[in-house]
Amino acid sequence: MSAGNRSTFLVVLLAAVLSGLPLPAPAAETRASLTDAASILALSGEQAGQSLPVTVTGVVTAAEPDWNGQFFVQDPTGGIFVENLHRPAPSPGDVVTVEGVTHPGAFAPIISAPRWSQIGRAPLPEPKQVPIEDLKTGTEDSQRVEVTGVVRTARIENDRLLLDLSVLGNRLQVRARTMAGVPPESLVAARVRVRGTAATHYIGALRHLTSVAVYVPREEDFTVLEAEGLNPFDDEVIPVNSVAQYRRGRRAEQRVHVRGVVTFQDDQGEIYLQDDSGGIRTEAAHPPVRLVPGDHVEAAGFIEYEGHLPLLRDAVFRRIDGPRAPVAPKVVTLAEIVRGQHHGEFVTLRGLILDRSTRPDTRPDGRQIGVVTRWLVQGDGLVFTVDLAGDTEDARLADIPTGSLVEVDGLCAASVNATGKLTSLRLLQPSPDSMRVLKQPSWFTAARLLAGLGVVSVVLVVAVAWLLTVARKNATLRRVVRELEHAQQELQVAHDTLEEKVAERSAQLQIEMTARKTSELQFKGVLAERTRLARDLHDTLEQTLAGIALRLNAAAKVARRDPGASDEHLQLARNWLHQSQVDLRRSIWDLRSRELEQFDLAGALWRTAEQMTEGTELKLDFQADPPPPGLPEVVEENVLRIGQEALTNIGKHARANRVTIRLTFEPHLLRLHIEDNGVGFIQGSTPAEGHFGLMGMGERAKRLAGRITIQSVPGRGTTLRLEIPLESSGVVPVAEAAGTPASST
Repeated sequence: MSAGNRSTFLVVLLAAVLSGLPLPAPAAETRASLTDAASILALSGEQAGQSLPVTVTGVVTAAEPDWNGQFFVQDPTGGIFVENLHRPAPSPGDVVTVEGVTHPGAFAPIISAPRWSQIGRAPLPEPKQVPIEDLKTGTEDSQRVEVTGVVRTARIENDRLLLDLSVLGNRLQVRARTMAGVPPESLVAARVRVRGTAATHYIGALRHLTSVAVYVPREEDFTVLEAEGLNPFDDEVIPVNSVAQYRRGRRAEQRVHVRGVVTFQDDQGEIYLQDDSGGIRTEAAHPPVRLVPGDHVEAAGFIEYEGHLPLLRDAVFRRIDGPRAPVAPKVVTLAEIVRGQHHGEFVTLRGLILDRSTRPDTRPDGRQIGVVTRWLVQGDGLVFTVDLAGDTEDARLADIPTGSLVEVDGLCAASVNATGKLTSLRLLQPSPDSMRVLKQPSWFTAARLLAGLGVVSVVLVVAVAWLLTVARKNATLRRVVRELEHAQQELQVAHDTLEEKVAERSAQLQIEMTARKTSELQFKGVLAERTRLARDLHDTLEQTLAGIALRLNAAAKVARRDPGASDEHLQLARNWLHQSQVDLRRSIWDLRSRELEQFDLAGALWRTAEQMTEGTELKLDFQADPPPPGLPEVVEENVLRIGQEALTNIGKHARANRVTIRLTFEPHLLRLHIEDNGVGFIQGSTPAEGHFGLMGMGERAKRLAGRITIQSVPGRGTTLRLEIPLESSGVVPVAEAAGTPASST
């Protein structure tokens, strides 16, 4: 409110007070009362919740009959809402004194537990002209405002005129008094000026603003500046494909007149029309009309754009007398649809069913009205969806197997980018009869192939587990035999020594103690070797088997489209199967993983990652520093195994499409960073029986005196960080310092 308006308002308010009753004496307060609306609105939610005393004198600006006694009051500093529940309410224009306490309100601070008394009458405060952008933020809540816009819809609700006003591309709800002799529909497309009190709609539990409405208390506060003029149904009929084209003199508030045949209507008010030039989507004004496919109609609505395509919003319809027209689909190609053609038209498409799912069909108020069945269909180089809404799922369509070649009639609901190129396609199926099966899938489906591969994988896992069990039992038996033989030899030596040299008993006892320590060290070495063998079998054979599984999955995916293209994947799987045999023999019998003097850690990691990602959708981002000279072999070996195990886990479990690998060296530190964008996992969960990958990586890092951290969040991927200290004299692993082997294969 300007300084001039505020002074005028104070003079008018003072005159009203002098001409009315004397002000009542304020009740005694233990704390000073807040005496203006601005002071109350300046409180924080915590401060307003302290029930501070309030005494405000102002003019009532809004008091609707269905507000149960609540009203807005405005003084020279601003407006405030008064929670006068279930009590008589004053009328707009009454000058009142309100005594109460502050309350946080559901959005802005308010006056609660009020006692009010009328002290006179006064004109309503001059409204404030605010930009629609500021009004929608809720900062003008409870204030008198003035807004100018175009009426998009108008109807009578609870004896009040309810309008949807379009203001610079924003929609604003306006509630005003009904005007005698003025039908609501005559206000549509008129430019009007409204003056009223801004009120917010909100989510009380969250104190979140959802929308803003303006309540107009008097007829004189509602002014029609410019009526629509010509009835849109008397204007020329625009071809459907021309509604978004250039027309000289067209205005934003002018409605467009089209004519065509109804091809589809859903329960949310969406109606598709089609004429000889094309089809278009329309949204009916409230309440939606009920039409039947084949009805000849004409519609008038406002042009808007959604997904770079035009539609008619807030449209009204008129039926054209005559028999219904048969709605025949148009046979089109997917290439035409990719170019952005046929949006809103009733078309016929063909494709292979890839998947089927169902979901509840709900209204905006959350009420379920049926079931939506969705098919994922693959055409010529394009995957699209087909939706069918109904009371229940149709049993005939539920029995259509995946992989069937079908022909579907439906409404083409497309989305395009700014250049007109298709970004997504949805076909709205009008009835279950509009889908026809042209060809059933062959018996040898991808599901059966995967089941067969699963059986083979289980057999292989069982065989490998049996071999590992036999190997462990043999190793244990050999160890026991060696210990028994060694113990027998020690006993024999002790017996002979005792008989021959009784005098040298002390020296002989010392020798026996030394021999026992040697036996313990050998026993620890055998245990360490067993642990190494189990870990290495996991790091080699398990990784190779994972690669085989990935190649077989890739072969299964491409076999249906191009059987010849799967040969390369099958050949790679054979090669890796051969490699798994070599790795198994080497892991059991060899004591070293490699003997080549020219070993390249970065190259080995690169080759492993390239083999895992080749031919798959997994994208690789690999960067590595050149390794320092003289990098110990035990460091290279264990870092390589940790990286291989991490890549294997990504390929088997992550379902990622990107993996990042960074290998860096600092003067005294080696760092390995591996990150994927897969499904992740819950950290701290117990690993499945028989899975040693994470435990093995931790043991390898520990024996190099290093540190490994794994961070994972479900749905956000997994990150592995490995740090290995490097000393100028070379790494001395913890295991070697303790007397046990540090490197293994």
